Formats: sequence, structure tokens, C-alpha cells
Amino acid sequence: MIWTLVAAVVVALPAPMYPATDSITMARLQYDGGGDWYANPSSLPNLLEAIRDRTGIPTRSREATVTPLDPGLRDHPYLYMTGHGNVRFSAAERAALRGYLLSGGFLHADDNYGLDESFRREIAAVLPEAELTLLPADHPVFHTVYDLDDGLPKVHEHDGQEPQALGMFVGGRLAVFYSFESDLGDGWEDADVHDDLPDVREQAIRMGVNLVVFALGQAAP
Repeated sequence: MIWTLVAAVVVALPAPMYPATDSITMARLQYDGGGDWYANPSSLPNLLEAIRDRTGIPTRSREATVTPLDPGLRDHPYLYMTGHGNVRFSAAERAALRGYLLSGGFLHADDNYGLDESFRREIAAVLPEAELTLLPADHPVFHTVYDLDDGLPKVHEHDGQEPQALGMFVGGRLAVFYSFESDLGDGWEDADVHDDLPDVREQAIRMGVNLVVFALGQAAP
């Protein structure tokens, strides 16, 4: 399983070489409710390329796409979801996501402006015993590969609020990372899509690299 690749993370810096057959990928979560789960199509391929180029961890060129009930869900240590609209999970999907998170999975929810209310509702139903809490700037997720001393970078203005990195913990392990008022995925997209400044895109990429390497580090059995 892909989970065993966490051993490569420990020795991945600086840039070792690994067999291409051991490559990893991220999984994009396809959900119901009407939200555009497929938003920012160039974001994850660009991030996967950055991880490969900057850390030496072998990655595939594209992400996988999974639903909460996909039999291969637990093969993916990093689950990503985004969108602008409503998220709705069925009771069976909530149970499947709960099992994934309790067994060591990592969910990154990236609000693309409009996801917030429904995501908070649904994740509270998936992990009712946990709460979304603000992660301080000295949390290891901001210092795994790059030091982001100010914490989560701001990519798009949206409502003009400060970006918030929120987390849910399971047994002391960060199981859910929620990037709110940041829009990391827009910063990962091709440069001509949103015309973000190079420094803004660089900060978004650095945060993404940190997130994936951090999640892989947690995936060790």
C-alpha cells in the first residue's frame, strides 16, 4: 500500500532518487450536494510536480479521484477537497470518511469561497467528538520543509479576513486540516489562471509541500 512510502519521506531531503513504481499521488474527493468538487483542475498536478522537484519524493503526474465509498479510499494517505458550493455526505459516506480518518487518513479541506458552512456541518457529523481548532504558526505543519513563520498564507481576498488554518485531532494526530480564507488551490493553479503574484503562488506551493510531507509523515503505521 501507498502508506508504506512514508519511509521515503524521512530520507527524502535533499532530493534522493526513488523508483518510479513507488510514486505517490493525492486523492481528490468527489462529493454530492451541488458543490464543484472538481474546481482548480491544474492545482494538484502542479503541486505534485513541485513535491517531486523540491523534495525528491516520487509523485504521479495527476491526482486520483475518489468518492467517500470508493474501495480504494484508504490507499491514499492525503485526501483533498475543495469547491465553492454545498457539500453533502450520506450516512454511509460519513461512516466511511470517519473510518478513513480514524485509521490514519488525512483530509485537507480547502475553502474555495462558498464551502465553509456546509463543510463545517458535515465534518462535525463525521467527527462529532473533535472540534475545529485554530493551529498556531509554530505548529510543525508550517515548518516541515519550509518555515512559514506567519502560518497559512493568504492567496485570495474573499471576505478580507485573515487566513485561518484549522485542525481536528484524533488521538493527538492531526486528521483534518481546513484552510479557510486562504484559497491555496488557486495559488497552485497555472500562473495565468488567476494572475496571482509570483510570491503569493510561491507561498501557496510551499504550504502545499509542507502539508503533503507532514501528512505522509503521520501515515506511518
